[in-house]
Amino acid sequence: MKHFFLFLLLNLSVLYVNGQKNTSEPLQIGEIRTFHSTVLNEERRLNIYLPDSFDRTKSYPVIYLLDGSYHEDFLHIAGLVQFYHMIFQMPEVILVGIENVDRKRDFTHVTTVEELKQAYPTTGHSAAFIQFVETELKPYVEQQYKTNGTNYLIGQSLGGLLSTEILLKKPELFSHYLIISPSLWWDDESMINQADALIRQQKQHDRFVYIAVGGKEHKIMQKDAAKLAKVLSKYQKVTFHNMKTEDHATILHNSIYKAFYQLFSNTGTH
Repeated sequence: MKHFFLFLLLNLSVLYVNGQKNTSEPLQIGEIRTFHSTVLNEERRLNIYLPDSFDRTKSYPVIYLLDGSYHEDFLHIAGLVQFYHMIFQMPEVILVGIENVDRKRDFTHVTTVEELKQAYPTTGHSAAFIQFVETELKPYVEQQYKTNGTNYLIGQSLGGLLSTEILLKKPELFSHYLIISPSLWWDDESMINQADALIRQQKQHDRFVYIAVGGKEHKIMQKDAAKLAKVLSKYQKVTFHNMKTEDHATILHNSIYKAFYQLFSNTGTH
């Protein structure tokens, strides 16, 4: 009798489970867009996070994220955007993750160091990538979505090197620069050595600049990041964090958390 009731119970359980409605639907947080770049002569793919209440008639700030593919930094930065909007009233933003094709090519300026040229033969084309950002990427995004003129740039490592180059040479492209662990060692530190002369030529110095580096990163990384902050601080307000417990792998997420906290924790926006 005991075995009969056990058999009956198991069969009823199977019938109950089979009777449940089994449905699935896509989990969507935005859009994937691909467009052709004439400047770079290739297709470029964008991962785009859109607010939950996205309205095509409304205007939004835009965060441009270098290294912005799904298997790099797009998803965890999108999570921070969603979290800060939920907890700290961060304005709704559009996050544009720029997928890489060849980051060493796109994020580095020309080097005269033979060892670097031999080790990384495709490098040295940041000028073309900056032209792509200015003449194709930003206009494309602004054509697809209504934007309000507030533009953030997030870059780490070689992406931080490129972000620094844009800040020094084309500062008007973005209103907010979040520069993390910039690889300013590139080309015998030529970018940091030019920084003072380049920024002195600028007419405006009212951009938000946040620079962070990890206390467990190479000493050259720490020295150059601190030097960049010191040079910039002669002309404008700069936030610099040496995050003692972070290394090159852990710095990005926690530093952007800190940057967003500075920007949005008091419910006011910058």
